[in-house]
Amino acid sequence: MKIILAEKAGFCFGVDRAVKTAFETLEKNENVYSVGEIIHNNFIVKKLNSMGLKVEDEFEKIPQNSTVIIRAHGVPSCVYDFFNDNNISFIDATCPFVLKIHKIVKDIPEDAILFVAGDKDHPEVKGIVGHSKCPTYVFKNCEELELFFRTINALDTGKNLYFVSQTTFSLKEWEKCVKKINLLCTKPTVFDTICKATEERQLEAEKLSKSCDKMVIIGSKHSSNTMKLYNVCKANCETCLIECADELEESFFVGANTIGVTAGASTPAAIIKEVLEAMSEVKNTIVSDADDFDFAAALEESLGSMSTDQKVKGIVVGITPTEIQVDIGRKQTGYITYNEYSFDPTVDPAKDCKIGDEINVVIMKTNDAEGTIMLSKRRFDSANAWDEFIAASEDENTIVEGTVTDIVRGGVIATTAKGIRVFIPGSLATASRNDSVEDLLKTKVNFKIIEVNKQRKRAVGSIKAVLGNARKEAQEKFWETAEVGQVYTGIVKSITNYGVFVDIGGVDGMIHISELSWKRIKHPSEVLNIGDTVEVFIKALENNKISLGYKKDEENPWAILAKTYNVDDVVDAKIVGMTAFGAFANIIEGIDGLIHISQIADRHVEKPQDVLSVGEVVKAKITEIDYDKKRVSLSIRALIEPKEEAEEEAPVEEAADAE
Repeated sequence: MKIILAEKAGFCFGVDRAVKTAFETLEKNENVYSVGEIIHNNFIVKKLNSMGLKVEDEFEKIPQNSTVIIRAHGVPSCVYDFFNDNNISFIDATCPFVLKIHKIVKDIPEDAILFVAGDKDHPEVKGIVGHSKCPTYVFKNCEELELFFRTINALDTGKNLYFVSQTTFSLKEWEKCVKKINLLCTKPTVFDTICKATEERQLEAEKLSKSCDKMVIIGSKHSSNTMKLYNVCKANCETCLIECADELEESFFVGANTIGVTAGASTPAAIIKEVLEAMSEVKNTIVSDADDFDFAAALEESLGSMSTDQKVKGIVVGITPTEIQVDIGRKQTGYITYNEYSFDPTVDPAKDCKIGDEINVVIMKTNDAEGTIMLSKRRFDSANAWDEFIAASEDENTIVEGTVTDIVRGGVIATTAKGIRVFIPGSLATASRNDSVEDLLKTKVNFKIIEVNKQRKRAVGSIKAVLGNARKEAQEKFWETAEVGQVYTGIVKSITNYGVFVDIGGVDGMIHISELSWKRIKHPSEVLNIGDTVEVFIKALENNKISLGYKKDEENPWAILAKTYNVDDVVDAKIVGMTAFGAFANIIEGIDGLIHISQIADRHVEKPQDVLSVGEVVKAKITEIDYDKKRVSLSIRALIEPKEEAEEEAPVEEAADAE
């Protein structure tokens, strides 16, 4: 007898994400609730309950001092409204594919009609309906859809008709429904919302059940996707549905040469492993005419069919300084070398995992002689990362982390921890076009996925989208507290002819050229450069514009002049300019005084250039300071006249003495 385990058995991306979120939340918080069961699996539910999770179906009963986890199936919009209105903290673990349906439904206009394919009592369907603003009808199959068409006269109302499906709806039944919709409706809007993972599982289960004598389905009877697998397989061969190994019956295996095994998306790897082990321990089961049939050997043979590049689940059983030892249910020892653990060089495998953890790996090489199997976690991550990327691109709130590994023409390449290379155009790589992309090389960045082409293995991201959200939050926070006079430390982002723009923590303010220096400058670049760190203060807030001040009062040359000089003081002044009515002489940096043409010499001067030259340093007396008009008057003549008068009197005295 041969046992074949489906490749895609067990947790899907959305379930795995929800379960991890629940465990992490319980480790960090107390008084944790969930709106209904996180997933439909008794094993996981009991484990979470033992850790302190309280399941409450009536969300209005959840107390305010709680942390709430939104289940993987999602909830109606009224639940979010209740939590927001009552300031109840919540963590949304809704599957991204379900969130995509919520967004579609929210955008459908109120004057339309919405049809949802699924189980009306299933929590996912209740959540979808709870986001609709228009009349909504749930149908479980093609026949019920036709009945709705007739009873509500949907085809004759003239209203626009929209169609979505539960993520785990039967693929074959949906195809029948879509065919009927296109046949009866004039211009229907049909959204393909069956989860890709569900679709792949159903197709794989159908193919496996057609090639096996019997099928074993592992999962909860309350799980929609598990029941779909059961119904798909039951149509092709004898099929049993079990939740755990204890429900296996030996009689089921009688007469079977090949048994297929698959599991629902909410079935953990540990349960699948237990079932397989229980099957290997079945004794005296009549599966062939041979009395010495070894069921354990048959299971080993089935597991032995696992070939290179096959994806398998395992349990970490040992950690050494060089490798991770993994049990994948075979006699050989599985191991992952550290360089096959993660694409992120900063990850320490010894700290990232612990003994007992479930782990997904790819078989790289089997060495029967040594009894070892070489495994790779990073290759599994890379192979499955595209599915996660598709989900991330559907969820506008998902942020991906990567490291910029290359600067290329037109942008940069960011590589994620799972080895996916994402192209980020230059226009989307920085917050401003003036920012250099070269500065991003070898740095970690957060970005959003805006486009994914799985077939061509290409993805496009945007760092700017993340920075934009962060900047928006910073701006809102800034305007709540901003006041004139507040001091900030900022970074010069750009320079224009009329001023400098400074980032003061998510918002930009401008320093006008007149506020950069107390002395006259021709261009702001004479004072500051892009990238400079500066201390500024708010001068004015008007119409969402921020005017910044840079020059300090204590550096005001008029304040320095007042402390240094008085009227009648003599200064050394440098001639810096000439006019028809006099010369300007620099007293201290930033202040020029006027020497009127009448004060240049003790004689008549036609023009200042006849006596003075630019660059010449002269002694002059301060005759007037007008701080209001910012004017200083100087006089050279005031220093010359006494000397000239003395020389004129000397001959008169000498003549008197002679007489």
